[in-house]
Amino acid sequence: MKLTFCGAAGTTTGSKHLIEVNNQRILLDCGLYQGRRKDTIERNRNFPFDPAKIDAVVLSHAHIDHSGNLPQLCRLGFAGNIHATPATRDLCSVMLPDAAHIHESDITWLNRHRVGDDLPPLEPSYTMADAEKCLRQFVTVNYHRPMTIAEGVRMTFIDAGHVLGSAQIILDIDDRQTGRKSRLLFSGDIGRPGNDLLIDPEPSEKIDHIIMESTYGGRRHELDTDANEHLCNVIRRMLQRKGKLIIPAFAVERTQQLLYTLEQLRHDGCLPSVPTFVDSPLAVRATEIFRLHVDDLKPDVREAVFMRDDPFGFDGLRLVRSVDESKSLNHLKGAAIIISASGMAESGRILHHLRNNVGDQRNIVLFVGYCAENTLGWKLREGHRHVNILGDEFEVNAGIEILDSFSGHADHDELLGWFGRVQGPKKRVFLVHGEPERSKALKAALTEKHPGGSIEIAAFNQHVEL
Repeated sequence: MKLTFCGAAGTTTGSKHLIEVNNQRILLDCGLYQGRRKDTIERNRNFPFDPAKIDAVVLSHAHIDHSGNLPQLCRLGFAGNIHATPATRDLCSVMLPDAAHIHESDITWLNRHRVGDDLPPLEPSYTMADAEKCLRQFVTVNYHRPMTIAEGVRMTFIDAGHVLGSAQIILDIDDRQTGRKSRLLFSGDIGRPGNDLLIDPEPSEKIDHIIMESTYGGRRHELDTDANEHLCNVIRRMLQRKGKLIIPAFAVERTQQLLYTLEQLRHDGCLPSVPTFVDSPLAVRATEIFRLHVDDLKPDVREAVFMRDDPFGFDGLRLVRSVDESKSLNHLKGAAIIISASGMAESGRILHHLRNNVGDQRNIVLFVGYCAENTLGWKLREGHRHVNILGDEFEVNAGIEILDSFSGHADHDELLGWFGRVQGPKKRVFLVHGEPERSKALKAALTEKHPGGSIEIAAFNQHVEL
C-alpha cells in the first residue's frame, strides 16, 4: 500500500491524500488550495495524478479546503463515487455551486483589470455547471455503516465534531500483494469537545496508522467564559464608537455558532440590542440544512429548534440575500454587526465590506477562526498596516480582534486528548493540515506521549509505503 500526500502537507489548505492498494486509487478529500494567487491557480488546476485514474473519493466534510476541487476533478475525468455523509452531501449541494459562482465572478472582475493592463484573460478552473454535475457522483453513507468502496478496502465514518456531517474516516485495508491487513484512520478536521451545536469527536479502536490534522499544534484557545466576555467587550467598544463590527465567518457552522452565541448572550442580558446582519446567501441556505439534519446536533439544540425560539435567529437579525441589500449595508449609519463569508476573507461579500470599512478607526474587524498563511484574513490578523483588496491598496485603521475559541478546530491540548482516545498500536502517525511550526509543536508533544510509535510531518508529494 502506498500513501501520497497531495495537499494540506506543510500548509492547511487543499486537503488531498492518495492511497494506492490492490491496483485501486482512493483519494481522501479533494480541497481547494488557498494562498498566493499564482500558487493557488497552479495547484488548483494541476493535480499531481491523473484524475481519470482515481477509482473512488472519500470526503471527510464539506468545507471548501476539503471539497472545493471536486468539480475540477470530475471535469478532468474522474468518474467514480464520492462517498460522504448525508449532511456533507447536502452542504456540498449549496457550497460547491456557490464556490464556483464566486470563482467565476472573481475571474470576471480580474479580467476587466487585465484588459487594461494588456494581459490575456483568465479562465475559471470550473463553472457552476461543473459543480452541479459532480454532485451526481455523491454516494451517501451514514455514520457507523461500514461499506466496501474498493477491492480489499472497507470504509466507516465516525463523527469528527468539526462541522455538520463531518467525519473521521476509518479504512480497513486488506493488501492482497503483501498479505498484510491494517486499519488506517484519517482524522479529517477534529472538532472541539463541548461545542455548543455539535456532538463531540468519537473515539476509535484498533488503529494501525493515522493521518492527523495539526492546525492548532502548540496553540490553545480561550476558555468559553473568557471568550464570551471578550466578545461582549468588543461589541461594547463598537457601540461606544458608533462603528461597525465586521466578522468574516465561514457560512457553514461558524455563522450558525455565532448566531447561537449572540442569542444566548442577549438572553442572559450581557448584550444590548444591536442591528445584526448575516450577509451570505450561502449561510442562509446552510442554516436550513442544519434544520434538516438536527439528529447530527446536540440534543438541547434539537429541542430548541422544535420547542422554543430558533437558536439561529433573534430579534434584530436580518438575513441578507440580494446584491442590492448587501450594497445598502455600506450606507448604514450607527452601530451594527455584519457577519459575512468567507472566513479567510479571500472571496465573497466580505471583501466589499472590508474595502468599505477597514480604513475607518471607528470600526472593528473580528476574526473568529483560522486563516491560512498569505490570505487577506491572515495579513489582517498579523497586523499588516496596508492590504490589497480586490486590486486596490487600503490602510488598516480599523481595530483588529481575534477570538479563536469559535474555531471549529481542536486546539493543542484537545488534539492530544483526541489522540489519547484513539486505541491501537498507532505504528505510524502522519501530521497534515498545519503550518510547519504548528506541526512541529504537535509532533514534539505526540512523540513524548507516544514514544513507541513513529510521528512524522508529511511533506507535499511525499510517497510512503505502509
